[in-house]
Amino acid sequence: MNSIQSQDPAIFDLLQKETTRQNDNLELIASENFASRAVMEANGCVLTNKYAEGYPGKRYYGGCEFADVIEDLARDRAKKLYGADWVNVQPHSGASANAAVYLALMKPGETLLGFDLAHGGHLTHGSPVNFSGIYFKPEFYGVDEHTGLLDYDKIRDKAKKVQPKLISIGASAYSRDYDYETFRAIADEVGALLWMDMAHTAGLIATGNLNDPLPHAHVATTTTHKTLRGPRGGMILVGKDGPNTLGVVAAKSGRTKNWSELFDSAVFPGTQGGPLMHVVAAKAVAYQEALKPDFKQYQTQVQANAKALANRFLELGYTIVSGGTDNHLILIDLRNKNVTGKVAEEALGLAAITVNKNMVPFDTESPFVTSGIRIGTPAMTSRGFKESEFIEIANLIDQVIQHPESESNHKTVTGRVKEMCDQYPLY
Repeated sequence: MNSIQSQDPAIFDLLQKETTRQNDNLELIASENFASRAVMEANGCVLTNKYAEGYPGKRYYGGCEFADVIEDLARDRAKKLYGADWVNVQPHSGASANAAVYLALMKPGETLLGFDLAHGGHLTHGSPVNFSGIYFKPEFYGVDEHTGLLDYDKIRDKAKKVQPKLISIGASAYSRDYDYETFRAIADEVGALLWMDMAHTAGLIATGNLNDPLPHAHVATTTTHKTLRGPRGGMILVGKDGPNTLGVVAAKSGRTKNWSELFDSAVFPGTQGGPLMHVVAAKAVAYQEALKPDFKQYQTQVQANAKALANRFLELGYTIVSGGTDNHLILIDLRNKNVTGKVAEEALGLAAITVNKNMVPFDTESPFVTSGIRIGTPAMTSRGFKESEFIEIANLIDQVIQHPESESNHKTVTGRVKEMCDQYPLY
């Protein structure tokens, strides 16, 4: 940071303020985490200077001998972590990985059946404001209005009705695990391909804390920075049964290449240019960290903290969509508290508690207001928080929501938040 301080004091000052914000706030956004120093050092390494278009042994630039070894290490570690047969570690983001899947498997105008964004799904799974909903024909499934759970019989009925080319699984605000075997049966029944976007739950899946999609989905994508706790980036994976289950992919997609070439070429040159080799190096570091026994302990604690948080909110009279959680997050419907998601997010922000407003299923508010908030446990678990701290977090959030406009209340909660954060320094 010394070079930044001398060369660009304005940016240095802002980075210092952001460091303080992260250190002194309860970071509860479900899609955020705190990467290790090792991951951040790799992310800012000399590979920032290196172009490496292509793949190891097949680059379009010279001087890639060390970049090749690093990418191979990243791929080998990722395959070991997930028991995968094939991976591509080059996608710049989860959205980039998803774009490559679409390019490989679908043609414009073909039908996608995805999890409705308004019910907790992903933007890139057919939202009309996203390329996935612009270039393809999106159809959606959602959760049951009364239980907040996926109804697989209804999903099957919808699949039979719309006959999708591709069925996607995965969510940004669904707190339950998935029945991948049933999803695969539905896909096979209608002749569809099955894709799992495990961006949120990749860390929990890697350690076996959640069901494994790879034996059932034809392809999986993920980000590397949420529960996986790596740098910001994406990845595509195919399970060990890939050569058998994906032998039909090329034919179904109307392509002539085999499935591995299909996905590789969809990343480069299909949707990206040169890979971010410094990020690939940081991914390799993160995968190595995730292969260690303490990463399993961490993911178990993430789940335990989420359950403790959910249970305390239920005791306080809050409505948890689906009634609880299996993973790292909860989605709270605030309508019975007469507070919108927007008001709650802003009030909690003034009390040094960072959450995000979020649509709830069958929401009566707009996406800019919402009726809910989404809360996740990965980041503060990375700092060492356990169940008792998350029970107190629920109490503090309730204290703010009960009096969202009280400045004195904000000040009181902020003081307690600072005390809690000081007990578990960020770095």
